[in-house]
Amino acid sequence: MVGAFSAPAAGGRENDFRERRSPLQLRRRLGRADLKAVPETRRALRELLRHWGRPGTSEVAELLTSELLTNALVHTDDDAVLTATVSSRGLRVEVRDFVDRRPRVRAPGGDDDTGGRGLFLVQSLADAWGVHTHEVGKSVWFELGADAA
Repeated sequence: MVGAFSAPAAGGRENDFRERRSPLQLRRRLGRADLKAVPETRRALRELLRHWGRPGTSEVAELLTSELLTNALVHTDDDAVLTATVSSRGLRVEVRDFVDRRPRVRAPGGDDDTGGRGLFLVQSLADAWGVHTHEVGKSVWFELGADAA
């Protein structure tokens, strides 16, 4: 697993969420099926968000990040790359995997059904979310706006 806090390099890809001043950023690559790395990544995200957001916002961000990471590691049988960016506009978290299959939101089942709630939670709690396709694979992302701060 590789992780770092950084600011994006000058001349990086254009993105509506990014701004002129350098935002704080966390990048991690999690190995195939390395579910033990998810809690460690949550802790790194918590540290990144320590001074951002209203009470409870960091917990929502951690939950949604865990869901996206777990989905990528369990359903793709490949590595996943997390990028979390904090700017004056809010928080954007992207989890990239290298499988083309698009995720789908499933309505939660009965009370004893413990699976299938990840994207439903993301859809319910994030201010925005979506899927961006790449030449190889995809990124599933969510945003929590600065009004949460």
